[in-house]
Amino acid sequence: MEFSGWLLDVYADPHDGVALWLLDERDGSRRRLRQALPVAFHAAGTAARLRQLWRYLQSEGLNGRVPVTLSRSERRELFSDQPVSVLTAQVSQPAAQPALFRKVSQAFPDLTYYDADLSPALHHAARYGAFPLARCRVDADEQGQVQSLEVLNTPWDLDPCAPPLRLLSLEPDVDPFHAAPTHILARAQRACYRLALPGPHAQGKAGIRPLLVNLRAIFIRHDPDLLLTTWGDTWLLPYLLELSEHSGLSLPLNRDPAFGPLYRPERTYFAYGQVIYRGQQVHLFGRWHVDGHNAVLYHDYGMEGIFELARVTSLPVQAVARLSPGSGISAMQMLTALREGVLVPWHKQQAERPKTARELLRSDQGGLVYQPVIGLHKDVAEIDFVSMYPSIMARFNISPETVKKEPHLSVLPDSGDGLVPRTLQPLLDKRIALKLRLAELPAWHPRRNAYKARASAHKWLLVTCFGYLGYKNARFGRIEAHEAVTAYGREMLLRAKEAAEDLGYTVLHLYVDGMWVLKEGANKVVDFQPVLDEIAERTSLPVSLDGIYRWVAFLPSRVDKRVPVPNRYFGVFQDGSLKIRGIESRRQDTPPWIAQLQLSMLDCLSQARSAGELPGCTPAIERVLRKAYSDLRLGRVPLEGLLVSQKLSRELDEYRVPSPAARAAAQLVSVGKHLRPGQRVRFLYTLGEPGVRAWDLPDPPNPKTIDLRYYRKLLVRAAETVLQPLGVDLVLG
Repeated sequence: MEFSGWLLDVYADPHDGVALWLLDERDGSRRRLRQALPVAFHAAGTAARLRQLWRYLQSEGLNGRVPVTLSRSERRELFSDQPVSVLTAQVSQPAAQPALFRKVSQAFPDLTYYDADLSPALHHAARYGAFPLARCRVDADEQGQVQSLEVLNTPWDLDPCAPPLRLLSLEPDVDPFHAAPTHILARAQRACYRLALPGPHAQGKAGIRPLLVNLRAIFIRHDPDLLLTTWGDTWLLPYLLELSEHSGLSLPLNRDPAFGPLYRPERTYFAYGQVIYRGQQVHLFGRWHVDGHNAVLYHDYGMEGIFELARVTSLPVQAVARLSPGSGISAMQMLTALREGVLVPWHKQQAERPKTARELLRSDQGGLVYQPVIGLHKDVAEIDFVSMYPSIMARFNISPETVKKEPHLSVLPDSGDGLVPRTLQPLLDKRIALKLRLAELPAWHPRRNAYKARASAHKWLLVTCFGYLGYKNARFGRIEAHEAVTAYGREMLLRAKEAAEDLGYTVLHLYVDGMWVLKEGANKVVDFQPVLDEIAERTSLPVSLDGIYRWVAFLPSRVDKRVPVPNRYFGVFQDGSLKIRGIESRRQDTPPWIAQLQLSMLDCLSQARSAGELPGCTPAIERVLRKAYSDLRLGRVPLEGLLVSQKLSRELDEYRVPSPAARAAAQLVSVGKHLRPGQRVRFLYTLGEPGVRAWDLPDPPNPKTIDLRYYRKLLVRAAETVLQPLGVDLVLG
């Protein structure tokens, strides 16, 4: 039988190869198919130890536990000049490999392993060129065993044909960490449901049964491909599954009856200079589950961006929704390696060589920053390199295996295209093509939002690919390659500065991959085209005009007004749109009411058609401020608008001097609510000790205890940020 449609999911079948879910484009059915997919891991070491491993694996196979096919071969290893001799252990059932490899790695910890922990989805993508949401033509027998699979499109199509997915959303009526929910809200197509939860005094199965019966009916009626939840990972699905187990009434969360839901534990880790928390996960089989509250960057690019990440990384949809962009770019590199027969190390093998202080100063200088000229400037053009660091990697062939250790800024001759550039180039090409499409489309065009979401997903992948070159756990990372990219970046930005100055432009600011320039009488796109052409000529990198500001204000430090801050500014483009960086309304720890007030002030300034009209906007801003101060003093500001959200950086007992967030978290611990490092705690500033009150305590806060003086201070600080470049002194009664 031949089918054609969209590939929804690939995962290990417990008995035979992998399970494939296909959305049939002919009749709309969802088909579960099976496909053979032998997978292998490789071990390298001394000949004697490999012989011992051979005998060990033979005994495992002879005992009938896991049939293993063994062979010896020489394979390419990225960091070795010569092929590496390896012992290959192949199993026909991908589901059996993790347990087998776990036993092997414990019995032979001194060996070096490759391709050992790769997901079946990546193996399948490498072998067949398939990816999530790919259009496929499949030939299968009557038992659903795939005989052949042909992929009809590529991940790099700009307008992929979208499958007719069925969506069901579930969410509690309140944040479960703040208060006990009383209802579940369900939406599917045009249907909306409000299901009552069993009360705290519900007795036995009778109190639980109505909710589960209704949910079963909804799942059976709508049979969703995507279950989109809020707090589904951390509360809703575990709660429903607990009710199901207690009552004995099953819930068809999985479409595949061979599996139960898969739990992955919460975790806290340190990356890119900050503590990151990832909540517990609940994965389903046969349909996707995405928790918008627990998905990474869901607020930035939504489901359209998640689908795009799944296409280009070949990771399953519900996995890529929860993984960092760094894990996505790592998967792309591993996929390139698998397709080209390059060994993927189980653990990173390349340690940074020892360097003297002089060598560190010379090689590890980071991105180039020129301090901005403080103050208000008119008719300023912002010029950006398009994905500068990834473009440098692709243009100059910077990859762990191509970069010399010394001298710096050099690539090995005749090294061929590196693995990293080969991985990045299609992604760069697609992002640039999408940006060109966006530039051509009018603001009302229905495709704009989808293009913007995909371009945003690409941006995060490309941003993190540079960091992963120097990341301590990156499989294909090497610090010398990371340093070479920044060295090229500094050189390219200096060339751009010299090009602008040679053409008579004044450079106000340089920041890693961007440049702000002005020239007397230049205020149109055509006026800045010569400098764009000259920069592209001198650097061989793509550049773009991000926009021309009517005016832009570069701000000083709050501590010392004479010291500029590189990434703290705001301005208005000629189309009236605002761009803000580093000020209160961009900070996550600013109360929403104050952030919104600052945006209102900036919106007043954006109405000025030129820098000369800005002083005329100050009366309107002062009126906004006086009303805001009056609202605060008279208690007319909702307490939700005064909430401060801060991240815990460590365990509570590790704070020597507890921060406001730590004091609020301690209050929550006293009522049985525990937070881990990396999680955010919401609180209000209050009078007296301890000076804060956690928002998620059981009892509502007393408005009379709010520290109005402190909130007034925050309000004045936000207003001064906006008014300072105009030379206006703020006076509030």
